[in-house]
Order: sequence, then structure tokens, then C-alpha cells
Amino acid sequence: MSEPLIALRGVNKYYGEYHALRDITAEIGAGEFFSLLGPSGCGKTTLLRAIAGFEEISGGSITLSGKDMAGVPPNLRPTNMVFQSYAIFPHLSVEQNVGFGLRKSGMGTGDKTRAIGEALEMVGLGAFGGRAAHALSGGQRQRVALARALILKPKVLLLDEPLSALDRKMREDMQVELMKLQREVGITFVLVTHDQEEALVMSDRIAVMFEGEIAQLDDPEDLYRRPATKRVADFIGVMNFLPAVAGDGLDVAGLGRVEIDGVFCPQGAVSGACSVGLRPETLSLLYEGEVARAREVSGVIDEVVYYGDMTYYDVRLAGLDAPVRLSMRNVVGRDVLEVGAPARVAWDPAAMVVFPEGA
Repeated sequence: MSEPLIALRGVNKYYGEYHALRDITAEIGAGEFFSLLGPSGCGKTTLLRAIAGFEEISGGSITLSGKDMAGVPPNLRPTNMVFQSYAIFPHLSVEQNVGFGLRKSGMGTGDKTRAIGEALEMVGLGAFGGRAAHALSGGQRQRVALARALILKPKVLLLDEPLSALDRKMREDMQVELMKLQREVGITFVLVTHDQEEALVMSDRIAVMFEGEIAQLDDPEDLYRRPATKRVADFIGVMNFLPAVAGDGLDVAGLGRVEIDGVFCPQGAVSGACSVGLRPETLSLLYEGEVARAREVSGVIDEVVYYGDMTYYDVRLAGLDAPVRLSMRNVVGRDVLEVGAPARVAWDPAAMVVFPEGA
């Protein structure tokens, strides 16, 4: 990465005795879509508010465009923030809401009108300027909040779970819209979310946080396929964890023995008791006449969960206390199997991730 737009160096935050942020160090580049992902209470919103200037940090430094932000108030930082609640003024029209931040800008009336129009066009609300804010849908209010933030042309747009109040379909649509908008305006977006799928879909890079610390910072694919710890693996999507013992080979409960060479071990060499992680889509059911490309084991279907495009199967394998979960795409001609049916499960050691005990 070239010179970072945002540099976090050993950022700490205390609330009395509570250590909310613990030595956070990260760099965020210009034009990057960066997400802070983690469970409630992990410190992600506190970190976002610290970047915005709404929280003073207890130690370390935050620089924006090479300038230390210590003592710089929020209104003088090159950032703007979209809050979870949107904070739309119900008594104002859409264009009045969007232009609210321009009141003390010194711009002439014509320039303000032009800027408001451009901001509304940017978020697809060009025909909504005169509409009352209280008459908008949830998705339209979210767009108004974005336009109001973008009209001030910040270098960084900070988004605090802006889609959490939307229904699933609208949230998925807005994820795509936000990605397109970010590419078009070319500014840095920093998103706070607890939704793993949302972060994977939208981000260039993701920082996974637990208890005030960054557990892993990576691009979405590496984060998903090569998690650094078992906790990260468990938080990002679904993963099967199978007990195993590592030595000159890898003995995996339910699957048997494999060579450990070529299996991904994020903590380095592993010896003794460990866990093997396998994503549901890296396991597959073999139907009549199909031959496994790698390895095969027999089991019995314990549960079936049908999602339309996908079916998730829980399959019991000999030697395992709990079933493994696998996913199959529903295509024409492929039957959905029933509970109790015999199952042939194909798997490939190359998809395994090995975690030492306690990792």
C-alpha cells in the first residue's frame, strides 16, 4: 500500500478501568472500502467514532492524510459519518436535509442548489428533492443520509451499521448500491458491521475485532479461506471443526489419515491434539454414478435444511460425536435427499485448515 490515508498506531481507549481498544494498529488506503467486523461490544463502533473525533483516545495516534488528529474536533476532520439511525430531520424536505451541512459554507444559493441536485442524483434520488422526509421508505432515508454526508466531499465516509434497520431484500440491494457508489465517488469508506456476509460482499479488506483487538486483517477471500485462528474461522461464515491429531501425518476423526504437507496451518507447524476446519461447500454429496475427485467417506443424513438455491445437509460420520454440515447447490435433476438416507461425502485435504489446541 502507498502512503495510507488513515493510519492507526497503537490506539488505546479506556472507559475508567474498561479497556475498550487495545493497541489497534492498521492502515487504510485512499479509495478503499474497509470494514470493521465483530460481535457487539468488540470496540468497532468506538474505533469508528475515534476516527471521526467523537471519542478521544487514551493512547496511540490517529493520522488522516499524514496529519495527526490529536485535538482536532470532528467538524475540522476530512470525514463525515452516516449513523445507524440516519438522523433525518422529519420536518425538513429531502433537499433541505441534504443541504443542511452547507448552511455555513459560504456558498451562494445557486451553488448550493446545484450541489444538492448533484448529491441527490448521485444516490438516485434526483426526483425526490421536494418530498417530505417523513414520507420516505427506509431505503430512501438511508440514501438521503448518504447524500447529506457526501455533499461535503469528505476524504473518508464513516458508516456505522447503516443497513441494519433494513429488511433482508432491501439490505442486499443497498449493499450493491453502496459498492457502486463508493467506486463512482472514489473516496474511502470505513464500514462498521456485525454482519459477516455484508462485510465479505462489500469490502476490499476487513478487520475482524474481538474484545478491543484486531484478530485478523485481510481481504475477504483470504479471511474466509485462510482464517488465522479458530475463533475467526468460527465467526466468519460456517465451519465444521473436527478433532484431529498431528504427527508425521494428520489423523482426522470421521475422515481418516492424510498427509499434513499441503494442509494450511495458520499457526505454523502443528503437533499433537488439534482441530481441522472444513467449510460446508468444500464437502459434497456424491450421487449415483458420481466418482470422488479426491476422497470419499460414508455417512447418514441427519438433517436437511432447504433454502431454495441451496440445501444444507447435516451428515453423521462414524467416529464423530456431532454431524458435519455440507452445502449443495440445487440444480435441475439433482434430488434433495431425505433424513435417514445414506450419504457418500466427498472431501479434499487441500480445503482443510488446521488449528492447534487452544488457538
